[in-house]
Amino acid sequence: MSWLTNTLTSTIGRKVIMALSGLFLISFLAVHFSGNISLLFEDRTAFNQYTNFMTSFWLIRVLELGLVAGFAIHIFTAAVLTKKNSDARPTKYAYSKPEANSTWTSRNMGITGSLILAFLLLHLYQFWWAYKGIGEPLDGEYKDMYAVVYETLGNPVFMIIYVVTFLILAMHLAHGFESAFQTLGFRHPKYTPIIKNLGKAVAAIFPIGFAVIAVIVFLKANGYV
Repeated sequence: MSWLTNTLTSTIGRKVIMALSGLFLISFLAVHFSGNISLLFEDRTAFNQYTNFMTSFWLIRVLELGLVAGFAIHIFTAAVLTKKNSDARPTKYAYSKPEANSTWTSRNMGITGSLILAFLLLHLYQFWWAYKGIGEPLDGEYKDMYAVVYETLGNPVFMIIYVVTFLILAMHLAHGFESAFQTLGFRHPKYTPIIKNLGKAVAAIFPIGFAVIAVIVFLKANGYV
């Protein structure tokens, strides 16, 4: 098994792990987004059913462990690769102009990733931990996470934090999606443009969709609409 260990701990192996874990996390975004759409309904039952399902169904609980592992692997691998790249270039070239050959986002994936991680910890505290702390379920059936979301995002400070983070996530995805497929060997004149456009769509639909939901919830929670 030493060949497998050597492969997975090599720079190429780590990039493959980074790509696969990133794509797995994008699939989670899609599921999470589809559930959050129900926050726009006047009847809170749909969203409360969704949160109850996500926290009680055994298969989802198993997938939660995979999700936590996915985040941990993605973050750890990113940190290792960033350090290796930094060690390989201990000094910057005097006349280096990285902006001429790369985008700001591609050069600062570590920064955007760290901000997303900080947001994730806040998000888990505000909702996952809050769900665990709710006592008796609403009407004896479902815990009222709908009310928790409206109370949280009704605060303008948290609404702004969420919207800004979703925009940062959009930048992170815009580069990360295409980069993941390139790492996995999907580089071809026929398919690369499709992957680029798909990456732009993913970077727009999910983060902007989350941001729009956050703004609408804020407006509804404060009686503006």
